[in-house]
Parts: sequence; C-alpha cells; structure tokens
Amino acid sequence: MTSTCKHLGDGPLCEREDALRLVALEARRARAGSGRLVLLRGATGTGRSALLETVAANGAAQGLRVLRARCSAERSDTAFGALRHLLDLERTTTTALTATTRTDGADGRAADAPGAGARMHAPGIADRLWRLLRDRAAEAPLLLAVDDVHLADAASRRFLTEAARRLDTLPLLIVATERGQYDIATPVPGLAHTLSPTLVRSHVLAPLSRRAAEAMVRDHLGEQTTDARVDGCLRASAGNPLLLRALLEDLSAGPVEGPAPAAFPERCADLYPGAYPAAVAWWLESAGPETAAVARALADLTQVGLAGGLEDASGDVDLVARVAGADPARAAGWMTAMVRLGLLREDGERGAVRFAHPLLGDAVLDGWRPADRQAAHHQAAAFRQRRGDPAEAVAAHLLRTPAAGAGWAVDSLRDAAASAVRTGRTSDAVALLRRALEEPVSRARRAEVLTELGSLELASLCGTGIPRLTEALRLREEPRERAQATVALGLALARRGDAHAGVALLHDLDADGTLADHPVLTRTVRLASALLSDHDQEVRRQVYEELRETAERAPSRIGAAERALLVRHDATAGLVSAEEAMRRVRALLSSGEEAPLMPYLLGTAAAVAQWADELDEAERLVRQSMTAFRLPALHPMHQSLRNTQWDITAARGGHARLLAEFERRDGAPHRPGNLTAHVLLALVATGRAAEAERLAAAVDVQDAHDTWELNRFLYARGVVRAASGRLQAAVDDFLESGRRQQTRDVLSPVVTPWRSAAAECLLLLGSPETALPLAEEEYRLAAVWGTPRVLGRALRVLGAAANGRRGLELTARAVETLRGAGGQPGLTSELAAALIAQGRRLTTAGQRLQARALLREAAAVAEREGAVRLLDQAEQALRTGSPRLRSTRHSGVDALTESELRIARLAADGRTNTEIAALLHLARRTVETHLTSTYRKLNIRGRSELPTALDAAPPSRLTLRTVPAPPATPAAPRADAG
Repeated sequence: MTSTCKHLGDGPLCEREDALRLVALEARRARAGSGRLVLLRGATGTGRSALLETVAANGAAQGLRVLRARCSAERSDTAFGALRHLLDLERTTTTALTATTRTDGADGRAADAPGAGARMHAPGIADRLWRLLRDRAAEAPLLLAVDDVHLADAASRRFLTEAARRLDTLPLLIVATERGQYDIATPVPGLAHTLSPTLVRSHVLAPLSRRAAEAMVRDHLGEQTTDARVDGCLRASAGNPLLLRALLEDLSAGPVEGPAPAAFPERCADLYPGAYPAAVAWWLESAGPETAAVARALADLTQVGLAGGLEDASGDVDLVARVAGADPARAAGWMTAMVRLGLLREDGERGAVRFAHPLLGDAVLDGWRPADRQAAHHQAAAFRQRRGDPAEAVAAHLLRTPAAGAGWAVDSLRDAAASAVRTGRTSDAVALLRRALEEPVSRARRAEVLTELGSLELASLCGTGIPRLTEALRLREEPRERAQATVALGLALARRGDAHAGVALLHDLDADGTLADHPVLTRTVRLASALLSDHDQEVRRQVYEELRETAERAPSRIGAAERALLVRHDATAGLVSAEEAMRRVRALLSSGEEAPLMPYLLGTAAAVAQWADELDEAERLVRQSMTAFRLPALHPMHQSLRNTQWDITAARGGHARLLAEFERRDGAPHRPGNLTAHVLLALVATGRAAEAERLAAAVDVQDAHDTWELNRFLYARGVVRAASGRLQAAVDDFLESGRRQQTRDVLSPVVTPWRSAAAECLLLLGSPETALPLAEEEYRLAAVWGTPRVLGRALRVLGAAANGRRGLELTARAVETLRGAGGQPGLTSELAAALIAQGRRLTTAGQRLQARALLREAAAVAEREGAVRLLDQAEQALRTGSPRLRSTRHSGVDALTESELRIARLAADGRTNTEIAALLHLARRTVETHLTSTYRKLNIRGRSELPTALDAAPPSRLTLRTVPAPPATPAAPRADAG
C-alpha cells in the first residue's frame, strides 16, 4: 500500500492536501493585494500545528514574509498575550512606529487600528500591532500564522477578528488554527462566529481515512504486519494522527528481548515507553476537566459488571453524567460527537457506548487516582440505588468501593448475592457477601451475612466456611436463630467429612435446654440430624435406630416429616414396595405439617416418588418446595432437592439437560458427587465414552468423604470403565459401591443397580457362576420394590446370566414388563436394552427372524432417545445375527452402522445437522457424533467429501432398509413368545 503521508519533522502529515490547496489559493490572492483570514479547525490531535508549520514553510517558499504567533492557556489572561511578542519586530522596522501619525482621540491610538475602540489593558498595543502588520505587508506580502487561536486572550481575538475585516485591501494573509471539538464545558465562541463568510475561509481537519492510517501503520511496523494488528492500531487511535503516531512509537519499540507479542495489547502496562497513554492524557487535558471526568466515568462504567453477564452501564447517560458531575445533555452530545470521530462505538444490541478499543479506554483511566475512582463508584451506587436499579447493578459498584456505611449497601449486596446463587454464579455471590461484611452492621445482620457466606464458601470450595458459621453461631441469641445457625454449622461439618461432630453439635443444642419450649425447633434439629447422618454410615445407623425407637415408644413426639424419613429408609433397605411406600407418603402429605418442617416432608416424599417412577408427582413436590420455601444453601433439604431434581432428569433420559447443568457450574472442581455421576452416565449413554473417561479421571476419590454420593460416583465410574472395555476395574467399582451401600442398610436397586452392572461385566469376563448370585439377589430386591424400571432391568440381566430356555423366558419377561409400563417416561432406554438382550437370546437359539425384528425395534428406540451406545449395540447385534449384514471391516462404507449411513446420506444431500436431527427425531449432538464417527471410518475430513466417499460404496450397502419406528401402541407379546 502506497503511503499518502508527507513526512515533516518527527511525524507524518497525511491527507491534508485540500487544506494546503486552500491556503495556496489564498496566498496567491494575498500576493495580488487582497488578503483574507483562513481558519483551520480540527479536533485535538488532528495535526493542526503540523499543518500550520507546513503552511508557513510553503508561504516562505512562495515569497511571503512569515510572522508566527502561538497562543497558550498560560497567557490567556494577559491582554495581547498571544501577539505582544510581535512588537519586538519594531526595533528592526524601517518605520518608527513610535512616531505619532494621524490619530483620533486623546490617547493617541490610530483611528484605523483594529480594536482601537475597545477597552484594552495595554493602551496603544492594538494600533502598534496593526501598523506593524500594515507596514510589513507594504514592504512585501505577509503571512501571519497563529496557532491554537482558541487559547488566545480576548484582546488578541478581538484584534484578529477586526483585522479580518480589513484584509481585503492588503497583501496580508492570516492563517489561524483553532480547536474544533465538542466538550462538556460551555463552548467559547469561535474566532469567526461574528465574521461574514466572505471574510473568512474555514477548513475542518478530519481524522485519517482507513487507507491512510493503515499505510502509516505498515510504514512504521513493516509490510508483514498482520491485519489484526493493523486493525487494533486503527481502532485504538480512531485515525487521530496524534494518538496513532504515539501508539506506533510504543509498538515500534518492541520488547527488549524476544519476538513481538502476537496479540494486540489491551492495557497500557503492555506498552513501552508509554507515548500512547501520555498522548491520551494530553488529549484529555486539552478537552478540559469536565470532559476528562465524563470520559473516565464512561471508561470505568464500561468495565463494571459481574461474571453472570450483567450489562455495563456505559449507555446510561444519566449515570455517566451523575458520576462525572456533568450536564446529561452535554454528556449525551459529547458521546455522539466522539462516536462520529470514531473514538467511541455503539453496541447496537445493548445500546451501550464504549471506547473503540479496550486499550484506549485503559489509557483514559491511566493516572486516575484510586481514591477518585472509588468515590465515583460510590456516587454511582448511591444514584442507582435511589433510582431503583437492580441490586446486582448497585452491587457491581459497591465491589469497587470501601465501606459505604449505609444500610442500603448491605441490602443491595445480599440481594445481588441471592440473584447470583439463583443463576449458578456462586463465586460472584461469595465476593458480594465478603464485601458486605466490610459494612458496619448490627450483630444480628452480621450473623445472617456470615451464615450465608459460610454456606456458599462450603458449596463452592472458595474457603472452608466453617469459621464463618462458627462466628455466626456465637452472634446468635434468639432460639430460632441459634437453631438455624447450628443446623448450618452441623451440615458444614458433615460435608467436610465430620458427620460425627455435626450430629453431636445438634444433639448438644437439643440437650442443653435452649429449645425446651420450642417443639418445632426441637423437631427441626432432629430432622436435620437424620439428614446429616447420610454423610456417615455409622452415624446413619445410629440416628435411624433412635428415630425408629422413638416412633414406636413415643409416637406423639414425631410427626409427618419424621415418618416420611422412615418410609425413605425402608424403601432403600428393600423392606417395602413402591406401591406401599407411595401410599404411606401420600397419607403423610395429606395429614399436614408445621410450616418450618414442610420442606423436610416435601423433599423426602419427592425422593420416594422419584424412586417409584412417579416422576410427574416427584417433580411437582420438588417445585412446590423450591418455590414456597426459599431455602438457604446450608438448609439440609436444599441439596437434597437439587439431587432429586437431577435424579428425575436422569430418569427421564434428559442427558442434554444434565450436561448443560454441569457445564454451568461456576468453575468448581470436580467432586465425586451425584451430578458428576449423572453426567458420566449421560456421556456414556450418548456415545462419548472418551469424554467420560477424562472426567472420571479428573475426580479425586482418595480424599473423598464417606458419603452416599461417593457410592453413586463409584457406580457411575464403573459404567464408564465397562464402556471402555476395562471390565475388571468396572467390577471392582461396582462391588465397592455395593459394599459401602450395604453398610448403610441401603440394599434396594432403586438407588444404584450395582449388582446387575457387576453381573453383566462378570459375564463378559467369563464368570457366570459369580454373576448369577448377584443377578438373582438383584431380582429378589427388585421384585420387592416392583416398579417396571428396576424389575425389567433385573429380569434382563438375570436372563443373560441364566442358561438355555430359562434365560430366554426371563429376557422375554423383561421386555413384557417394560412394554407394559405404557410408555412411562424414561423407560425407553431400559426397553431398548431389554430388546437387545432378548434379540441376542433369540439369535443364539436360532430364531433369527424374530431376533432381527426385536433388534430393529431396539435400534429405533435407541435412536429416538439419542442413546448412541445402545444404538451401536443393537446394530452390532443385527450384524452378528445376519450374514447378509455381517461385516468385519473397521473402515470404509461397509464399516458404517445403519444410522451412520442414513445420516451420512442426508448430509451428502446437503442437509444441515439441525435438519437431519429434526427429520430423524434425534438430538443434534447424536447427529454430530455419528458424523464424526463416519468421517473417521471413511478417512475423510468433512461433509464436503461425503458424496464422493458414498459413491464408491457397493450398491448393497446403500440400500439397507430404514429402521422402522415402533407402532404408537406396542403390541402385546404373543403367547408363544420365548
């Protein structure tokens, strides 16, 4: 790219040809005896002074005698401070200006002197200046170059204005530069505002065009400069020559050692020697303190926001003006002007206005005193609180200030923390509550904040949380508050692996008489003890033994919530059927309960309903508990309800929702918890075993506490290892999970079907004699509970472990049981697994035709559910049972499964992933997984190569029959089935 810049002095003069032509034209006119005033106007940094130097040099070259004047703020209070130095030329003039000429008035001023009729601080200066210019012009055409005339004193400005009215008869050209930029302060009228357009020629200096600015960048940084780096320079300077030249000076300096960084800097700290921030500081100083205040407020507000996506307030003109102490109308006008200059840009989606590049915004803030910055945020917080803005908006400013000493500050911070918790931004909530503790508050309010903060720190691992809860307990005095604080601290201790201490703390509170006159609080503490005991097998047995003994000896001392816990215990112990458990739970729900204890009753009932596959009822109970009671994070039922909700989602086959929930977690480390277990199972089910392996490996179980969630995780890790072919390691996980559960009296497969999972792996390892007892015990317990899910699964695995016709009958019963559920939500994956097991049994028995029908049905069910692993198993079983479909190839079109081939053909026809997913009733992720596998098998890089790869396939491979969907109402199994 050819540069259009003319180099002058220490920097380039670019795209000023129009201005130079204008001055040249007026110079010719002046040499002919008729002068004029030429005014060159431009924003700060547009090169006015450099242009005036060029004008003076060109004028001298054209035979003009040149006089110069430079105005400054320092001399703006001195009459004729801008022009007085020209009188020094009197000593060299051939005409004695001190002699008296024709005068008009006693003071001896020249009658025709510009400004002579005005009151002046230095009498006679105006006529002396005019005589000097007139006489010099009489000797030779004269050019008077005046720089920064906007800084001139009033007397000098009046003189130049009056002189402009008399230049048409003199060979005198006056060229002045004037800053023309919208500022917050009330503007001073321009030099030409009282002159007729015929007396003055004005020219506005625009920022550099993109072409010229890019040429300047490449001239300085080299032709090989990346487009991204060029674009950064252009945005950070907005084509302003001053800013661009300073930025290039910093970038050209480069690092002391090593190559230049690839990324364009966004902070002034990354620049050396610092010419750019110095130029921006000068630009702000030139604009005045009022404009600098608005610019800094705007830059700072652009950076205000929380991690959860709170929009910045840079588009809020009233707020920016209030923080800067400016007139909102002037602030809005300044923003509009800066957008036109390219220094600011508008965010069309959110209406925000921000600096064109982060580096420019950072330079504007550079040098702003921290105390002033904090004061600005305090003003912003107070203003937004009075205006009724959201608490998170107010709190975002409070985070940047010291203690405000106002009650509304604590309220805003706590409300913002609660909002952050609701949206899963735990680390934001922790930061907000830590800031709230800096405010002076009452003893009771401090205890509330400490309890909330301690709860969140425990949940997010952003600190232990226990010291906070301990301090909160010391501050509590009223029995209800002491009970809440004790429960919170007890749960915190249990989650940290010390359930003994947590339960002991609650027992001590119950025993010391504090709650003697508060029966509801006493029951609350006992209920909390039962839930805390889930974190320790020994404590759990002890607590439930005491609870059951109390129910038998003194039934009046326990209510519906405690009895619901006993139902839950019986369900996990394999002592009651799902039907009986639900009958008892529904009776307890209808009997009513004290309001503070309702979350315990609802949450426990929801867990039992989920195990019983009453998913709609379970979800309703969870929703009722969450909406009617705003439970803090360390309420014993808070996490229990979340776990039940995840269990419901998993039971419905909501793999995508579980994965999305996991991804939204606030950067918390991976722990062996219930959600992590569900995510591992979802990854395996959707054919992402490698991802599941990586996640499982990232979870450290060595220091994990002995909780039921660890047992759930071990089961899920076993499933991952089984899917990856590590069968013995999977068996070890399943058996360890089962051992831990049995020590807690958790025997039923409603929690985790570890026996069935271990039996399947043992069968693959060739140990049917070890697998069969596990499968039989699983079936016995499943028969007690009696729901289609656990019973169908147990029958399927027992059928796989059994020999001959008995195995065939059992797998057939599994299919019948699951089909008989009438399309109950979440059972389709279990049905697909049962169909595969029955199909394999029929294949082994030589009944290939019946087997293929069942396997095709299984494939269709799995495909609709996005169960990629089951789909692959079904299609592999189809190949095994049909010589026509059997293939041992691992690459090429013959290696594709039916689903992969079907999706590949649609993609080759130009269908998008979304269209394919809608057409085949699949999840988009399933389509993506199949295509990835297809590319690998075909050894191609993408969908553009699919048509060619599929054209090379044998005709028989491209005419496979589409897997049919099952009928809307599944047909009942024939009497001769099996």
